[in-house]
Amino acid sequence: MNGRTVLERFPAGGPRGSWPAEEFAQARRLEGLPAEVVMDLASDMFLVVVRRGDAVGDAAA
Repeated sequence: MNGRTVLERFPAGGPRGSWPAEEFAQARRLEGLPAEVVMDLASDMFLVVVRRGDAVGDAAA
């Protein structure tokens, strides 16, 4: 996952599917972080990520 920072991981097999990940990402977006949910097939997890350079406080390259 080059160029991304993982904020949190959620199991894909959970009873609520991706909802906890989506809720977590939405809360981060309300805080000003451009968080998004991606699926990591290798680990069967939903990841909430921020692209490097998009995080609050990151310096522009």
